[in-house]
Amino acid sequence: MLLSAVATLGMTDAMAAQSGKDMSVWFDVGGPVGGPYATVVQNGATQAAEDLGVDLRVMYSDWQPQKMVENFKQALAAKPTGIVVMGHPGDSAYSPLVDEAFSKGIQVTSVDTALPAVMNKDQSAGFGYVGVSNAARGISLANEALRRGQFKPGDRAMVWGIKDIAERSDSTRGLISTLEKAGIKVDFLQISPETDKDPSLGSNVITAYLARHQDVKLIMVDHGALTAQMGNFLRNAGVRPLELYVAGFSLSPATADAIKTGYVQLVADSQPYLMGYLSVVQVVLSKRYGFSGLDINTGAGFVSRDNINFIAPLAAKGIR
Repeated sequence: MLLSAVATLGMTDAMAAQSGKDMSVWFDVGGPVGGPYATVVQNGATQAAEDLGVDLRVMYSDWQPQKMVENFKQALAAKPTGIVVMGHPGDSAYSPLVDEAFSKGIQVTSVDTALPAVMNKDQSAGFGYVGVSNAARGISLANEALRRGQFKPGDRAMVWGIKDIAERSDSTRGLISTLEKAGIKVDFLQISPETDKDPSLGSNVITAYLARHQDVKLIMVDHGALTAQMGNFLRNAGVRPLELYVAGFSLSPATADAIKTGYVQLVADSQPYLMGYLSVVQVVLSKRYGFSGLDINTGAGFVSRDNINFIAPLAAKGIR
């Protein structure tokens, strides 16, 4: 589907279709089995593997950094052609493992959350990044919500995010700092590891918060799977459509429905399908042709009621 991207590097589609033959890639898609965000990443990786002839092995980590490290070690022992990771554990956790992988001839690249130190050291060897700047995405979404929602200093907002996972937390910090600079009163709620793994547990969190803070006007959710559940959470809490302004990240069929029904107003789309697809392409290009690591920003824009009718069918197919 995206072989034209490979073709622009000077290869025909026929050549590209054979370029991953006899290669294997172990890919940690981050979330739990069936998680909406992880599924779109997996769909992109699966399509790239099919297009390029790669043997793909998918790993799941329930968004837990320690599990991601364990998955990397398991993949390392299998001696595949390449390993694709999400950068949540951070540079210090991954750096020695990436060194070991490259010493054994195994390509490594990352998606979703950057590993800047590893990238700086190993980009020439093929370590790339496909995703967004977490800090930039938080700042961008907050600014867009402030602009569209016309909030004023003194208004109350809730940020539901993560502050304790290395580079991953830069997005939450960007949301908070941007709102506070605009004079918004911010309540921060940490996403627990349990809710991170099973978003359905978030319903009680939202209900309890709204019972205590009936003056809140803006809710910002730094988690794709929780954004997808906001329609259900708000209905359970007795909130009417358009009563609160809700902004979050990543698309899914449930998120598209929440946008259409007025429970979510704004979503920043980091296009995880491209993360899955292009990272597999990265491994193949680096291994087969010696290309250095690509640094690809997939954070293209926003989804709202203005464009959801076009994008919703793609979300239903697990592409957007």
